[in-house]
Amino acid sequence: MKTMGLIGGMSWESSIEYYRIINEATQRKLGGLHSAKLILYSVDFAEVEVLQRQGRWIEAADLMREAAKSVERAGADFVVLCTNTMHKLAAEIQSSVRIPLLHIADATAQKIHARGLHKVGLLGTRFTMEQDFYKGRLMQHHGLDAIVPSEDEREIVHQIIYEELCRGIVSPASREQYISIMTHLIQAGAEGIILGCTEIELLVKQGDVSVPLFPTTRIHAEAAVEMAIAVF
Repeated sequence: MKTMGLIGGMSWESSIEYYRIINEATQRKLGGLHSAKLILYSVDFAEVEVLQRQGRWIEAADLMREAAKSVERAGADFVVLCTNTMHKLAAEIQSSVRIPLLHIADATAQKIHARGLHKVGLLGTRFTMEQDFYKGRLMQHHGLDAIVPSEDEREIVHQIIYEELCRGIVSPASREQYISIMTHLIQAGAEGIILGCTEIELLVKQGDVSVPLFPTTRIHAEAAVEMAIAVF
């Protein structure tokens, strides 16, 4: 079994889910008393959030590179960046280490293709929904058309992530807002919806909408297990 190098803490609420899903999937795949071999480097999300909000991406990249180097030095065979938004810096992270980075958008795209879908809605932080590092990768690498909510709805999605979900607050009123926004995406032609922030699946579930949901935390975590147990 390969050793995963997890970069977490963004937020720790979703990092808990990564750890749980990875170990449950490992035990399910291998049986017995098996659990995952992993190294976790957890950052202080308050520091990261300031860099994001102020657009200080060069400093954020330095932080992510150091985290990746740390898990590599500790013996990780590949990197799992436990957040969608910071995949904006995937290239910078990958260039800093010799081990591969398991990209969350690639793992998600494979699941979307497996369902035969081509047009999907994308929920996430404002950075993920509005910048090209995620939507562009889905289109350029995987031929997928990702649509996002309106400007006002993007602000709602973003604020609920940072003000509630990253703080462990799961509100029924916010769930209803998300369901309404997802319904609008479906009306706009979305055949499925990417929960493109690792906290969103704490709030909404498959039963909330009529199209397939793609929970990126679970997808990414399970892809990491497949990579870890694959034969060299």
